[in-house]
Amino acid sequence: MARFSKENELDMAKIREDIEENTASLQEEYDELPYQIKNKLEWFSDQKIGIIFHWGLYSQAGIVESWQLSKEDDWARKKGSWREDIQTLRKDYWELNQIFNPENFDPQDWAKKAKKAGFRYMIFTTKHHDGFNMYDTQYSDYKITAAESIFHKNKQADILKSVIEAFHKVDIATGLYYSKADWHSPNYWKPNQTPYGRYASYDPYKDPETWKKFSQYVENQLIELIKNYGPTDILWLDGGWVNTTHHEYLPMDTIVAKLREIQPGLLVVDRAVGGKYENYITPERKVPEVPPKKAWESNIPLAKNWGYVPHDEYKSFEEILNSVIQVVSLGGNIILGVGPKPDGTLPKEAQTIMQKLGNWLQIYGEGIYETRPYQELTKKGWFFTRKKNTVYAFHKNEGTKISLDLTDFPTKIKKAVDMETKEELLVEQQRVYVDQQSEFVGIQLQLEEKV
Repeated sequence: MARFSKENELDMAKIREDIEENTASLQEEYDELPYQIKNKLEWFSDQKIGIIFHWGLYSQAGIVESWQLSKEDDWARKKGSWREDIQTLRKDYWELNQIFNPENFDPQDWAKKAKKAGFRYMIFTTKHHDGFNMYDTQYSDYKITAAESIFHKNKQADILKSVIEAFHKVDIATGLYYSKADWHSPNYWKPNQTPYGRYASYDPYKDPETWKKFSQYVENQLIELIKNYGPTDILWLDGGWVNTTHHEYLPMDTIVAKLREIQPGLLVVDRAVGGKYENYITPERKVPEVPPKKAWESNIPLAKNWGYVPHDEYKSFEEILNSVIQVVSLGGNIILGVGPKPDGTLPKEAQTIMQKLGNWLQIYGEGIYETRPYQELTKKGWFFTRKKNTVYAFHKNEGTKISLDLTDFPTKIKKAVDMETKEELLVEQQRVYVDQQSEFVGIQLQLEEKV
């Protein structure tokens, strides 16, 4: 079974220094929650599989999202800086808004493909750290709908609106990714200063007036997003260093209260911050060894990068399926990352994986969606989920007839069913045998009594 070992995680951390993780929050428990949020978290835990789109100017440049703009984050430039010096890189990058023209953007096609792939919810990048807004914000001119943008005359120029509408039409829930940082904002990276890293170019403690302006800007945009692009199920906040270090504090009590006046059941995911506004935990690029105590969601891109990079390295379908089954059997959700191309189409490699995943879920999805972990039994090589009085058992197909030993099963089994053929399986000497063609075989076990 492919699994992210601690060594692999360390190797990845050396390469991807954008990974934000708060080890303390991984084992945080909930304080008192509003009943709407409790109910929404149950809904969230039923969805199991989502898709997240990282899309913006960085797809035009073909680089690792917008990280090359940060001088401190030289890891993003080690395998090929987009420009030789940081000043030229920033100037040319900021001007990509005049070139970015996704003329083949077809959100209805995205939505149909996502539906067939079995995704139950979608998160879209409204603004990455670079500050470029993929929607018609009224609080910045650096946006896809600005006159300076070549795409602004397109009937689908408000990209976020078009995506949200298309996904709602196929009954896929929607969420919004938003970076709390904004490297284009003059109130975060001041024009007369030279920012070194990802943080504000000044100390907010020493310049509270500028920070107050920036904080109000973030609040205004978040209210705008939740008010104008709903119904929205999830607000997925990135830029975990904001609200944790360097005095970059936002009034989250005030902001979230205003957002939930608009949508009382809104889940807020203030990533890597912890506390009451990290409603669920988001382990990045891994299956956690120890599941978080809160609801959680592993974030795994289909390729090496979140955004589109030419000639990117894509994971195999088998590796993706391994991750899906491991995560769900541990009680989590999984969200898979796709980086659309600058012309607005989805990469062929991503589409291939999505199609295979959808085909597998057509057969085995009942053992994935709306399930919870079955912790009463552990057997090497087997992954279990449960739904009421039914247990689902999954095992990697190794090309031989697979058998499940039922001797230690804590509850009497009424019937065993082959999930591929839907035929009842014969139980012989406390073993049930299955022979399937899928990458992972599945057995449905109906119990005599409810779990």
